[in-house]
Amino acid sequence: MLKKLRIIPALVVSLLLGATANSAIARDTQYMLPISEVLTGPEQGKFADVKFYFGKAATPQYLQKLGEVVGNKKTNALNKGDEEACRWVAASVLIEMAERAKSLGGNAVVNIRSFYKKNEHWDNGLYECHAGATVAGVTLKGDVVKLP
Repeated sequence: MLKKLRIIPALVVSLLLGATANSAIARDTQYMLPISEVLTGPEQGKFADVKFYFGKAATPQYLQKLGEVVGNKKTNALNKGDEEACRWVAASVLIEMAERAKSLGGNAVVNIRSFYKKNEHWDNGLYECHAGATVAGVTLKGDVVKLP
């Protein structure tokens, strides 16, 4: 009888943890946030040597198109608000895109659009971020070019 009494609390705890985990994992809140906050934020020095042009914004005449780049990052969102986590991960994506652009011989990325789950969203001033209970993610896609 004592053995059965120990099993019941363990079973209840397992069921509660499972239900909580499923609801936490299921959250996927979409945000459309201003890219200007990322471009002027504390991480800007890590990608400042590459120019970024979002959406269908006018771009300077470029010398050469060097390829396409996709930046896809996730970040730990624990102990951060959703928007803070989104800004952080967007900066990480820009750093990744800048490094790729430089490795291709470029100094700018144009036609940048959100590409979350391969769904393109063009916007000159906003980027798409998805936040869950523990993770936030941003995917951006653009064309690497060489400006004069």
